[in-house]
Amino acid sequence: MIILASKSASRRAMLDAAGVAYEAVPANVDERGIEAGLAGHGSAEIALALAKAKAAALSNAYPGQLILGSDSLVSVGGSRFDKPVDRSAAADHLRFFSGKTMQLHSAAAIARGDTIIWQHAARANLQVRELSDEFIETYLDAEWPEVSCCVGVFRVEALGVQLFEAIEGDQFTVLGMPLLPVLSALRDLGELPS
Repeated sequence: MIILASKSASRRAMLDAAGVAYEAVPANVDERGIEAGLAGHGSAEIALALAKAKAAALSNAYPGQLILGSDSLVSVGGSRFDKPVDRSAAADHLRFFSGKTMQLHSAAAIARGDTIIWQHAARANLQVRELSDEFIETYLDAEWPEVSCCVGVFRVEALGVQLFEAIEGDQFTVLGMPLLPVLSALRDLGELPS
């Protein structure tokens, strides 16, 4: 069994569906502090640094076990976006995203002991359609507060799919974790049968 250093329902659902035995234990890391320390770096690098920090944060508490950390970042028009702090911020994000391409960077890292033994980052491009204020309000009426914990203010497996006119990239990356490379790494590490 691995330790998933996350409270993300989407990441848990992916591992459940894939038949991976895990225990979910949220990692306490200063995400904003890590991001600030990496100012000027690309979103993929920051997502990977956050994934590694989450995996490393639990390694002392679970010596010898594989710890899986994962994180996602969204950038649109050269600006990086975090989870919205409230519904008003969510509406502002959606208005900004309207008609633009969202780049979603999902990363994962596996630690054992004090060492990161595997890492991977992936990107998906999501073309956001033109969103009316009426749609944004109706959408948030239906999806808030569930999307409050979602970078990009969407759950593509729910009504969030209506935000987009095209998606390029792996569905698991869009859901928040590059699952196929994670599964491959777990097989290589003997956690899953090959």
